[in-house]
Amino acid sequence: MSLHLIQPLDYILIAEDSVVQAKKLQKLLEDYKLNSLVCKNGKEALEQAEKKKPILIISDVVMPVMDGYPLCKNIKSNASLRDTPFMILTSLSDPLDIIKGLQAGADNFLTKPYEEKYLLSRINYLLTNKMIRDASNVDVNMEIVFQNQKFIINSDKKQILDLLLSVYEAAMVRNSQLQVAQRQLQILNEELKQANSELESFAHAVSHDLKTPLTGIQGIYELFVEEYGNTLDEKAMEYLHWIKVATNNMSDLIKDLLNFSKSSRANLYPEEVHLSQMAEQVIKELRMTNFKANYQIHIQPDIKVYADPSMMRIVLTNLLSNALKYSQKVDNPTIYFGKTSYHGREILYVKDNGAGFSMEKATQLFKPFTRLHSESEFQGTGIGLSTVKRIIDRHNGEIWCESEPGKGAVFYFTLNLDPAHQSDSETTGETPVN
Repeated sequence: MSLHLIQPLDYILIAEDSVVQAKKLQKLLEDYKLNSLVCKNGKEALEQAEKKKPILIISDVVMPVMDGYPLCKNIKSNASLRDTPFMILTSLSDPLDIIKGLQAGADNFLTKPYEEKYLLSRINYLLTNKMIRDASNVDVNMEIVFQNQKFIINSDKKQILDLLLSVYEAAMVRNSQLQVAQRQLQILNEELKQANSELESFAHAVSHDLKTPLTGIQGIYELFVEEYGNTLDEKAMEYLHWIKVATNNMSDLIKDLLNFSKSSRANLYPEEVHLSQMAEQVIKELRMTNFKANYQIHIQPDIKVYADPSMMRIVLTNLLSNALKYSQKVDNPTIYFGKTSYHGREILYVKDNGAGFSMEKATQLFKPFTRLHSESEFQGTGIGLSTVKRIIDRHNGEIWCESEPGKGAVFYFTLNLDPAHQSDSETTGETPVN
């Protein structure tokens, strides 16, 4: 773009305290053969303008010593400088920016971040219309009220119109950019939905294909032990035992991965859920399959919530399974499931007196594949608590924990319960949380 109105000795004055922004703007002007000079605040810019009159001033709003609005007002009150076009750099985040610009006598707004072509078109427009405004320069004194504040505007009609048109044009540019961004976001969302759907289908297909041979291996193991167990020595039986452990771990991993996948995308079907009864069933099933220690189990009666029942079963299974697992090696392992109240909020918890962990590592607990104990100490997939957190998040709740090595752990969680299904009675039953 060539600006024929600019003479070789003319220059554009830039008031900008950011070195990066100033260099960027100066480089852009130099690329189009436009001379420029940078001042780091409004005071320096005013002194420079009084020494040598620029053909245009481009000023940031927020600067030390003197910001953009007082600079503009001083320029417009100076008889020898008042005809110099003044462009304000702003984000236009506050409508009062426009009023302040009108009060100061600014000619144009340039929004950040700006496009090169738009900036150059604004410069060309201001310089071209400067001649027209000089020929019909009539001041007006206008009083307006905005946001319950009174403002006096002292600018000529052409100047006011120019500034308001620049604001409107900037708004239209931003609106056009927003529409493009919205269309792109819509396309990305559709692609993400498709990818998630394909991923879920893939996960189900893989899990089915993996479960079939695992079930076969487990079945053959049972038959082999039943028919040939008496003829095998201790070493052979140990090898078979580790085959069983490996297949069980693989089966658990597949189940946990599927639950993790479904926890963020499956539809929720909330209803009243009797968590106490569900916890009793979960404990019974877990103790039949994996945990044979002599546990003391305390489940507070009549805990009911409004939630998705299948999702809550996953939550309880993971939390109670962890409690059983990490307490199985201590004397008198004890598990609690209950609720308590804190400032009117109903808080559910699962507590054990097991191995515990350092709270310094607690922030990692809810990340997938994170484990605080070695595989040799306690087996696991490291996915269960990540799944629990996803489900609690989807119920607009929170989950957190308290623990100390060797002193067990407590996992607390809340749900966004439907008030119609919340109990108004005080906490009852066993709540041994200290």
